[in-house]
Amino acid sequence: MRHLLGFGLLALFVSGCGEKPPAPAPEQSAVATDAQTAATPVSAALQHPDRLSGDANEDEWRKPNEVLGLLDVKPGMVVIDYLSAGGYYTEILSRLVGPEGQVIAYNNEPYQKYAANKPAERYGNERLPNVAQLNAAPEQLPIESESADAALIVNAYHDLHWVSKDGSWPRTDPKVALEKLAAALKPGAPVVVVDHVASAGSDPAQSVEALHRIDPEVIKRDFEAAGFTLEAESNALRNPADDYSVGVFEPAVRHKTDQVILKFRKEAVGG
Repeated sequence: MRHLLGFGLLALFVSGCGEKPPAPAPEQSAVATDAQTAATPVSAALQHPDRLSGDANEDEWRKPNEVLGLLDVKPGMVVIDYLSAGGYYTEILSRLVGPEGQVIAYNNEPYQKYAANKPAERYGNERLPNVAQLNAAPEQLPIESESADAALIVNAYHDLHWVSKDGSWPRTDPKVALEKLAAALKPGAPVVVVDHVASAGSDPAQSVEALHRIDPEVIKRDFEAAGFTLEAESNALRNPADDYSVGVFEPAVRHKTDQVILKFRKEAVGG
C-alpha cells in the first residue's frame, strides 16, 4: 500500500429565504434510472454483505449511486473522503478502490468529535485495511503532493466558511484549505462536492452559522479560484420545495434539503 500522508502525521491504516438559485441547466447530468444503476460498481458495493449496520438506511436520501457515479472511482485509485465524519462514503469508496487502492478518511478535530465512536466501529480491527485515517486542520492537510486521484466532499464544504460564534468550529481559511487539497490531487483529478443550498447571493458567514447552508455560486467561485474547472452538475438531490430559511438539522427538512452535486476537475498541466 502506498504511504501518501505527509511527514509528521501518523497515518493509521485500519481495516435563507429569498430568491432561489436557478435550477440546473438542461445539459447537466440527469438522474440515473433504476435500470441504469442496477449493475454499477457502486450498487455492488451497496450490496456488500459486510457493510456496517445502519448504513443501508441512509442510501435512499444520500443517493450514493448518483453521487459516486459522477466521481467515477476505479480500482487502484487513491481517493480523499474530505471531512468524512463517520465514514459512510469512506466504506463505499473502500470497496470501489479495492485492495490495491486507498481511501484517506480525512477529518479535523470537530468532525472527529462529531463522528464519536463511528470511526472506531468502522475501521477497528483492520475491518477496512485500505483506509487511512487522517486528522489535521484543513489548512495543514499533510498529503503527499499530486498523490490522490480524486476527492469527495459531502455536506461539509460549507463548514470551511463557518465563523462560529460559540467557538465550536475553529476559524478556517477556505482559500488555503482548497490550495492544500489541490496540491494533494494529481493534475486532471476530479472532485465531487455535495452541499445544502442557501439563498442566492447570501453571505456564507451568515448562512453557514445560522443554517449550515451555502450558495452554490460560492462553491463554484472558490473552486475556480483554486484552479478547478466545473465539469458537471447533477440534480439528483435537488428539492425545489425546500425552505432555505430553515436550518438543515430541523426535523421538517432533515435529509430532504435542496442539495447541489457539483463535479470539478483540477486543471491539467499546461491546461
